Amino acid sequence: MLYAATNIPYPQWLNSGDNSWQMISATLVGLMSLPGLAVLYGGLVRKKWIVNTMLMVFTGFSLTLLVWMLWGYNMAFGELSHFGPTGSFWSGFIGHFKPLTSAGAVQGQAVSGANSLVPYHFPTATLAYFQFAFAAITPLLFLGGLVGRLKFKAWLLIVPLWITMVYCVNAALLWGGGFFSQKGAVDFAGGYVIHLSAGVAAFVGAAIVGPRRWQDRENAFPSNLMMVAIGAGILWMGWNGFNGGGPFYAGVDAASAVLNTNVAAACGVLTWLVMDMMFSRQKKATFLGALNGMLCGLVAITPSAGWVNGTGAILVGLISASIVWVAWNFLSKVRPFNKVDDAMGVIYTHGVAGLVGGLLVGILADPGMVTYGVSGSNYKGEGSFRVAGWFYGHSFHQLWEQFLAALWIIGYTAVGTTVVFTLVKWLVSGLRESDEDLRDGDIAIHEEEAFPEPTFGEPVSSPSHLHPDNV
Repeated sequence: MLYAATNIPYPQWLNSGDNSWQMISATLVGLMSLPGLAVLYGGLVRKKWIVNTMLMVFTGFSLTLLVWMLWGYNMAFGELSHFGPTGSFWSGFIGHFKPLTSAGAVQGQAVSGANSLVPYHFPTATLAYFQFAFAAITPLLFLGGLVGRLKFKAWLLIVPLWITMVYCVNAALLWGGGFFSQKGAVDFAGGYVIHLSAGVAAFVGAAIVGPRRWQDRENAFPSNLMMVAIGAGILWMGWNGFNGGGPFYAGVDAASAVLNTNVAAACGVLTWLVMDMMFSRQKKATFLGALNGMLCGLVAITPSAGWVNGTGAILVGLISASIVWVAWNFLSKVRPFNKVDDAMGVIYTHGVAGLVGGLLVGILADPGMVTYGVSGSNYKGEGSFRVAGWFYGHSFHQLWEQFLAALWIIGYTAVGTTVVFTLVKWLVSGLRESDEDLRDGDIAIHEEEAFPEPTFGEPVSSPSHLHPDNV
């Protein structure tokens, strides 16, 4: 009995509570993709595109995991390559290209290129899977701007190339101890690295691929709002892991981040509904409007979830939903936005909301919010980290650093996405499915239908795809 009591089956550096919460958070973020986005997007597209859209979500998730294990994780979070002098941009640009596959690599104590003062109390496998779930959802988000015309073979190449060339670089610069993190820019859980970059990629990608068939644009009715509600609910609850896992510890800041996340989402829902009821042409509340407001609150609070107080969370939801509502209803009618068919408005609910949320860090971040603990009667040891926005710190320094990081994300993501899409266009002889396949959708591309009609033993190519509602 004494032997069993004194031989704990895990290393001394491991904290079972932190490790458990981090793995739960990673799973919650994974659920946001599978089935969250698959169900959400499947419900938003026309019936003839449900299978194609869901399959792109599942394959994008799978491709990202392989890239992450073989080279992506160490590019973003491993030891920095130092291509230039210490402190220079190129010194903190990207990590080494090497796999994360050995027993020692995955079971050893997690260490990030950021070299935080507070050590991680879980293995590399936990950190790698958590960060993978973040990486995987990013191309799935910008997929929302491309549905209904992107060639499936092109998607299978776009995902690994984009993760490698764009996502890993942005993650290293802001999260992995790279140049912008060294300068003081912060992104709590991905408002810039994930959402702003996804919005920019969706817009640029949609511009390159071209618009959907005019019949699909004119008849872009959701196939199933009940499925949309399920997907949206999974996203909302999954966001507890998205932001709650951001501190990497099961401490007070994780709890604050979860609460702030839900407060901002609720404020976003109500703000969008009120604006629809007061200022829209119909003067009516709509479910899809509420969904947009929810996304605005969730996306905007992501870069600041653990650094703003409760008042800040309310303001983030209110301000972001108001600005995106105006952009959705008015900016979408002017060039170049009215010339790009961003099918699900990703540039607004993720791009604009992510930008607004990231800048609000520089205004509303409260230095009284404890991130990793500070010295004092309630906290022991070093490693305190706090962020002060203009309202509390009376300085525009943080806002300036947030602005510079946003400029990089927008510019580099736009250029990187253009390079990736142009290269793939050449490799697969075009980014669009044929006009005939675009007319028939799932049945032509995958020989499957989401809701097939009885065929009495006939092949899967049933006449159901010729129904007037599905052409």
